[in-house]
Amino acid sequence: MKNHDDRVHIENVKQGNLASYTYLVEKYKNMAFTIAMKILSNAQDAEDAAQESFVKAYMQIGSFEGKSKFSTWLYTIVYRTAVSKLQQPRLALQSIDDEFEENYHYEHSPPPLEGLQAREREQFVKEAINRLPKMEALIITLYYLNESPIEEIEQITGLSNSNIKVKLFRARKVLGKELQFLL
Repeated sequence: MKNHDDRVHIENVKQGNLASYTYLVEKYKNMAFTIAMKILSNAQDAEDAAQESFVKAYMQIGSFEGKSKFSTWLYTIVYRTAVSKLQQPRLALQSIDDEFEENYHYEHSPPPLEGLQAREREQFVKEAINRLPKMEALIITLYYLNESPIEEIEQITGLSNSNIKVKLFRARKVLGKELQFLL
């Protein structure tokens, strides 16, 4: 059903309906950003890569044949765009917020107690994933958080099926050790 909705929206986009593309962007923007973030490790760069990927996908939507899921096709574009951005030289920038944080101190009010444990757990898992090498973090994110099958990860990253399984196995072991360390 989910793929059927995508196909309908894709056909609408091919006929010039921008509202259908907005639907697709809204549906896939979070995982697109997550994939870019795992590769680039910088929120601004990841946001730029995700946006650029959506523009590329829109421009190339006529070439989408439906042989794979739309999400697989899109995430492949995101992956390649992020890797390409990673290889570009970067200018050193300093955020205005850095100076603000250095010169001003403000008190944080503690979060409500209910739900704190679940948030803490989620934060520990995210931190442990961020400590993994970039490719392993991406594969873990796609496999567990996006629930992508190995075949889809293979299409997105270009890695072989066995290589993905090996990286998943190693990443799970490292993730377990990182979580033990953090907890």
